[in-house]
Amino acid sequence: MIVGPMFSGKTEELIRRLNRARYAKQDVFVFKPLIDDRFSKTKVVSRNKTQIHSLAIEDPELILEKAKQYKVIGIDEVQFFPESIVEVVNALANTGKRVIATGLDLDFKAQPFQNVSNLMAQAEYVTKLLAICLVCGNPACRSQRLSTGGEGRILVGDSEAYEARCRKCFSPTPQPPAPKHITNPK
Repeated sequence: MIVGPMFSGKTEELIRRLNRARYAKQDVFVFKPLIDDRFSKTKVVSRNKTQIHSLAIEDPELILEKAKQYKVIGIDEVQFFPESIVEVVNALANTGKRVIATGLDLDFKAQPFQNVSNLMAQAEYVTKLLAICLVCGNPACRSQRLSTGGEGRILVGDSEAYEARCRKCFSPTPQPPAPKHITNPK
């Protein structure tokens, strides 16, 4: 599992690990939730524009069908899948497949995503990445919903709807964006 807040590099790390598996001549297949079409409908794309072909799906059971002949399975944004993703990932791992999955560990109110928590508890390896707080510059472990975002728990968005914040600068209620800092005043 690769977890952390938005803007922490989870997808970049997933793609890096999958590319290393390909370099080792391991067969790789990548899945993403159908709901996440922010950057591409057919690829997992990082904010650095690194990308890897993927299959966008709604039903995690399809992973079991499509992944049969692959050794390494990548799954991006597991928090967007239904609860059955946990059983699917465990079934894959129990057959000897290497599963690398990413997900937000906390929602915009700093409450755990149950799918991610369950997968973290059962994973052999967990990597927690941090972002940079846009208010104070410290390591950020939260995804701050901005006041321009929606109301529901799931809001697929990017920098227009979220910012990385540290524990001190975070608020569980939507906030306005952090003020822009002047980097080289003259």
